[in-house]
Amino acid sequence: MTPAAAKRRGALRGLCWHGFTRRYVSSAPPNRVFSDAKYAEFLAAAGSISSIPKLNGLPEVIVTGRANVGKSTLLNAVLGRRNLLHTSKKPTLNFYRVGPPPGHLVLVDAPGYGSRGRPEWGQLFDHYVQNRSELRRVYILFHAKHGLNEVDRMMLSSLDEQCQSSAGLKFTVQGIITKVDTLRDSEISKAIKTIQKDIFDTAPTCLPPIITSALEHPHYGVDQVRLSIQEACGLGKAEMKVFRPP
Repeated sequence: MTPAAAKRRGALRGLCWHGFTRRYVSSAPPNRVFSDAKYAEFLAAAGSISSIPKLNGLPEVIVTGRANVGKSTLLNAVLGRRNLLHTSKKPTLNFYRVGPPPGHLVLVDAPGYGSRGRPEWGQLFDHYVQNRSELRRVYILFHAKHGLNEVDRMMLSSLDEQCQSSAGLKFTVQGIITKVDTLRDSEISKAIKTIQKDIFDTAPTCLPPIITSALEHPHYGVDQVRLSIQEACGLGKAEMKVFRPP
């Protein structure tokens, strides 16, 4: 890693908890669950409510975000694969097993929403979130350069309301900030802080967002995403650490 890249990552680590008093951390290493990429496997695709598969009861997380937010790139990095997930125009929920059979958990890739989305995609996503008993956490992705738009706020607000109605017992919500490498060094601090504020103003129950870059190597934030998934699915002890801003 170049000195400039190391300096950039140090600044990003500081932003991860700037202004927040708590952050959830898993004490178990991510390689326990994501130890061997070859075991990540596509299981099923659901293009309609009736085709949502009944699997073997493994805990599930679902990942959504606006079109072109970098979801496939990030999830391939999380699973340790180059092209297991790909951008698709088909309105399907795609289910992937993580870990050797029978697996540790299931990751669900939702269609992108926004200007390129379709109403039926939203109906399929809503039904899954509202009715899937295996669901543990919903991840919503935000592009570091573009921030939140009105559609993002509507989606986030809806998830927040559902989370509050169940007191967080059904599922939790967490943001992930993607493509931080598209920002100039001089833009990073302001852009990230703005997104963090917008998320918490819109959704008070949302867990602190994870900052990521899956294009540059080594990846940034990918292990944090893995740890978060692991904790959400009850596969490692989670502890709440208190951080106070300077």
